Amino acid sequence: MEKDGKIYVAGHKGLVGSAIVRKLSSEGYSNLITRSHKELDLTRQADVEAFFRSERPGYVFLAAARVGGILANNTYPAEFIYENLMIQANVIHESYRARVKKLLFLGSSCIYPRDCPQPMREEYLLSGKLEPTNEPYAIAKIAGIKMCQSYNRQYGTKFVSVMPTNLYGPGDNFDLQTSHALPALIRKFHEAKGRDERQVTSDKSRGVVSIWGTGKPRREFLYVDDLADACLFIMNNYDEGEIINIGVGKDISIGELAELIKDIVGFEGSIRYDLSKPDGTPRKLLDVSKLESLGWRSKTSLREGIEKTYEWYKRVTSEK
Repeated sequence: MEKDGKIYVAGHKGLVGSAIVRKLSSEGYSNLITRSHKELDLTRQADVEAFFRSERPGYVFLAAARVGGILANNTYPAEFIYENLMIQANVIHESYRARVKKLLFLGSSCIYPRDCPQPMREEYLLSGKLEPTNEPYAIAKIAGIKMCQSYNRQYGTKFVSVMPTNLYGPGDNFDLQTSHALPALIRKFHEAKGRDERQVTSDKSRGVVSIWGTGKPRREFLYVDDLADACLFIMNNYDEGEIINIGVGKDISIGELAELIKDIVGFEGSIRYDLSKPDGTPRKLLDVSKLESLGWRSKTSLREGIEKTYEWYKRVTSEK
């Protein structure tokens, strides 16, 4: 991408979009276009058409999406499939009509089958049944991938689809009703620590933090600023129509993650596993050999990333 190229970052206020804006700005890309949801509702076809006709961006990062954890996906399946399908269809189609030079579409590792071999390679897409707890969201993302590939094949566009693993970092969603596992655990341990510290008796008993499921499922976590770095790298170095995974190539059990966050936060109580709640997919580890063969690797360790995220969380909560 040219440093003065006109770049539209869709979803710039979200976890991923804000990280992409930070990365682009730090690398000298100054001609950035952003719109908040109030300024531009991407589910409205006519509004998206008018925006692209007016702005004519040269490059697009499609990071706008309806996202959430198991609870949110189970509670709002209609919103997850409808909103994501509409956002993707409108932005991808109008990018084609506006002759955008290149588009990067943010997919998700949940596109892969629930029980597919580990680590998950790009060719495993559509090789088995999806995880039921996030199937509507996954189907929407798969549709976005196929839409990009179809436009590439029919119209010669350069639309790239990337599949990031589980993400976290500054700007994450810490709402316990809609968040993913890692930010939810940070909030739970932080609040439990605060409750303990407010107790005044010398023989106080420490609190308990409840965690969904058995703690056995394994997940891979990527710091969001590393994702942004990978997205810029791919935008400048990868033109194939096939999807490409973005991750760290290592996973950790939810139980181990909980212990790590407990240690970072400094909570001295105990952990209780709520076996009445679902675990979700048993394991989600991406094969990142394709991206590594191009020359990119993640830089931020899990502990370092969680420490940075926790410091950000404490700062923004103290400001409220």
